[in-house]
Amino acid sequence: MSVAARRSAPPRGRAATPSVRMRLRVRATGVVQGVGFRPHVHRLARELALAGWVRNDARGVVAEVEGALGALDAFMTQVVAAAPPLADIEQLRAEPLAPTGASGFAILASERGGSADAHVSPDVAVCADCLAELFDPSDRRYRYPFGSCTNCGPRYTIVEGVPYDRARTTMSAFPLCPTCRAEYEDPADRRFHAEPIACPACGPRARLVSVERWPGADAVAQAAAAIRAGRIVAVKGLGGYHLACRADDERAVATLRARKQREDKPFALMAPTLEAARALVVLTPADEALLASPLAPILLAARRDHCPSVRPWDEQTDSDRQVARSVAPRSADLGVMLPATPLHHLLLRDADCGALVMTSGNRSDEPIAHVDEDALERLAGIADAFLVHDRPIHIRVDDSVLRGVPRRRPVWVRRSRGAVPTALSLPLPARRPLLAAGGELKSTCCVAKGSHAWVGHHIGDLQSWETLEAYRQSVAHLERVFAVTPQLVAHDLHPDYRATVEALAREDIEHVAVQHHHAHLAATLAEHGETGPAVGAILDGAGLGTDGGVWGGELLVGDLHGFERAGHLLPVALPGGDRAARDPWRMACAWLVAAEDHEAAARLRARLARGAAPADGAAPADGVARADGVAPADGAAPADGAAREARVQASTWDAVAALACAPACPRTTSAGRLFDAVAALAGVRLTSTYEGQAAAELEAVAARDPGRPRDARDRYPLPLAGGDRCAGDDAGTLVLDPRPLIRAVTRDVACDVAAARIAARFHRALAHALAHACARLAEQHGLATVALGGGVWVNRLLLQATVAALERRGLRVLVPELLPPGDGGLAYGQAAIAAANDRSQR
Repeated sequence: MSVAARRSAPPRGRAATPSVRMRLRVRATGVVQGVGFRPHVHRLARELALAGWVRNDARGVVAEVEGALGALDAFMTQVVAAAPPLADIEQLRAEPLAPTGASGFAILASERGGSADAHVSPDVAVCADCLAELFDPSDRRYRYPFGSCTNCGPRYTIVEGVPYDRARTTMSAFPLCPTCRAEYEDPADRRFHAEPIACPACGPRARLVSVERWPGADAVAQAAAAIRAGRIVAVKGLGGYHLACRADDERAVATLRARKQREDKPFALMAPTLEAARALVVLTPADEALLASPLAPILLAARRDHCPSVRPWDEQTDSDRQVARSVAPRSADLGVMLPATPLHHLLLRDADCGALVMTSGNRSDEPIAHVDEDALERLAGIADAFLVHDRPIHIRVDDSVLRGVPRRRPVWVRRSRGAVPTALSLPLPARRPLLAAGGELKSTCCVAKGSHAWVGHHIGDLQSWETLEAYRQSVAHLERVFAVTPQLVAHDLHPDYRATVEALAREDIEHVAVQHHHAHLAATLAEHGETGPAVGAILDGAGLGTDGGVWGGELLVGDLHGFERAGHLLPVALPGGDRAARDPWRMACAWLVAAEDHEAAARLRARLARGAAPADGAAPADGVARADGVAPADGAAPADGAAREARVQASTWDAVAALACAPACPRTTSAGRLFDAVAALAGVRLTSTYEGQAAAELEAVAARDPGRPRDARDRYPLPLAGGDRCAGDDAGTLVLDPRPLIRAVTRDVACDVAAARIAARFHRALAHALAHACARLAEQHGLATVALGGGVWVNRLLLQATVAALERRGLRVLVPELLPPGDGGLAYGQAAIAAANDRSQR
C-alpha cells in the first residue's frame, strides 16, 4: 500500500495551529468499495468532530472533510491505520479547499459517470461475527444461510457494475425490510452500508429440489439428510455449484466419479472445522492461517498416515478410512478447504459425517454451472438433489487452489474465488488500455490500463463451446467492470489456440503476438516488480516456439522487452502430437528410440502387450488396482479409480517407434513429456486421464523414497552440452541431454530398483542440471537473478530442490507467488510484455 497526501500550507505570515480550520478533498483508490470504507470514514470523521461528506464514485471513494488542523492530521493518519480489514488502500491523496463552515457528516449517494477506475473486492469468507449469529438461537439470523456484513460475503460474483452499490448487484432484487434498513443506516452497526445485507424476512431463500423426501426443518437440513444417506447433492455456492457427497462413502464417491466422467483426477474435500482438516492433512501454522483466511481456498497438503493414499489397500482397515479411496487415487496430497459461506457451515454441521467431497458442479471439461436453469439441466444426470437459492450469481467463479510448500509460500494452482479480481501492478505501466488473451489450458484472461492489471478467474481448458463461452463472459465482465476498452490485444503465438482466435477476431485493434515461454518469464518478473534481465528456467508441457517447434524445457535470458533462447532440453520425437500427452508410454518409446536403448524398448513393448504390472508395489501403470472387490453403484467406475491395465498391441508400439524415427515427426523439448516418459518407464503411469497426471503421480511416488532425499549425489546423469558462445549459434545454446538419464532409469528398472528410488533420482537429476545450467548462463551474461515459470513448478519436490541448489550457487531466485506458475498466469505475462513494448514504441 502506498499513500501520498498533499496538504495545504497555512496562510503566509501566520503559524499553523491546531485551531486553524481547513477543508480537504480526500480521494482513496484501491479496494475501497464494498469493504466498509465509507462507514469507516463516516465514523472517524464524527469521532474527530469533522464536517463534510463521503461517497463512492467510478474511481473509488472521495470525501470532503472540514475542521481543525489537528483533527484533519489525525484523520489522514487513522483513515489508513484503522482501515477495515478488507480494504486495500493503494493511494490516498488530499487537496485543500476553502472552508465552508459546514456542520455534520453524511454518506452521499454514489456519483455515476466518469471513467471507472474503482477496484472491486473479491468474495470473502464468512466472518466470525456472522458465524456466531448463524448458530445463536436468539439471533434473528439464526440458521440463515445468507448472512453477511461489511467484513464478509459475496462481492465480485454479484457485482454488475461500479460504483459498488446494492443497485448494481444481484441483490437489487431484494428490497430491505425495516429492520435491515435500520441496520444499513446505523453508523454504529457493522452492517452500515453493507450492500449484500439480508435476513430471513427480506433476503434470498434456499430450497431443496429432489424427487425424494428428506427430513429436516429447512432446505439445508434436508440436503444434509440426503448426503448422510449417501446421495449426491448439487449445492449452489458463492461462484457456482458444487457437487457434494460423503467423503468416507466409497460407493457415493465412485458413483460421483462415474456420473461426472472424471476417472482419476482428485476431488476436493470440505472439512467442517480446522481441527477436522488437521486430522486429514499435515498443516503448518501458515497453512492453517491460509485455510481460515478470508480467501478460504482449497489447500493441497500431504495426507495424514491414516488417510488412504498410494499405499496398497490391504494395509488399511475400514476403521482407518476417513476418506474413501476414490477421493484422490494415487495422490500423496489431499485438497482440503473450510466452509466459506453460512450455507456451507450449516450443511457441514447438519450432515455431521466429517468431511464432504465438494467438487466443481460440472461435467468433465465443462465450466462450473452457476445459473439455476442450466445447473438443473446439466447436472440432472449427476446429482440426486439440488440445494438452490434465489440470489443470482452474475459471474461464475470456481474455487481457488494452492499447494503448500514447506518453509516457502504456497504455490498457486488455480487463482479464482477469494482472489479475483484483486489488481496486480505492472512494473511498466500500459500506455494504452489492453487485453491479454491468455492460453489454451487452465485459461485466464487479463485486462490492463495504466499500472493496473486485472487477471480474470480460472476458466479451464478451452476445449468445448461451453468453456469458450465462459471465457468470453469473463473477458466482457472485466472490460465492463473496470471500464477497459482495449486498443491493444496480446495473444499467444499459436494460431490455433482458441484464445488466440478470439483475440485475432477483434477488428480495428492492434494485435501483439507473444511467445509462450517469454510470457511465463515476464509473469514471474512482473509480479515481483522487476523488468529484468534475468535467466529464466521455464518448464511446462508445450508452447509454440519462435522456430515453429514445440518448446517446453527452456532456458531463456531476457526481460519484459525480449528474450534469447539460451538453452533447452534435447529435442525428442512427439509421436502422435497431442496424443503423447495422454499416453505417457508414447514418450517412453520416443526417448528409448532417442537413447538407442533397444533392450529396454523390447522389455517395455512386451510388458505393454501383456498388460503392465505395477512397479514397487504401486498400482498398475494405468491406474490403481482393485483391492476389495466392492462393486460400484449404478455403472460407476471401480471404487479405487481406474482398475483396468494398459495393453498396447505390439504392432501399435512398432508403429509409434517407427514414427519416432521419421524425419516428419514433430519434435519437442517439453519437460512435461520427459516426466511422462520416466513415469511410464518406472511403471507409475502409462496412460493419463487428465493433464499432468503422470508427473503428479511420479512426484507422489518420489516422496515415498526411504533413502536420503537431501543427498544430491544420488541422482541420474543429465549432462549439459554446447554453451560455447564463441563457436556459432548452435554451439552457443546449452542443451540438457536426458539420454544418459533414460538409460540409467532402464538399468534400474531391469535391476528391480524401487520405483520410489527411480523417481527421486530423476527429480534430483533435473534440479541439479537446471541449477548448473542457470548458474552457467548467469555467469556468461553477468546476471544474478533466476526466474522460474511454467506449470512444472507446481511440483513441490522439484521446486524445493532447484531453489536450494540455485541459492547455494549465490543466485537470487524469483518464484511465482501471486499467480500460478502455469498457464493461469500466462495472460498477465502477455500484458506485461505488451505494455513494456508499447511504451518503447512511443
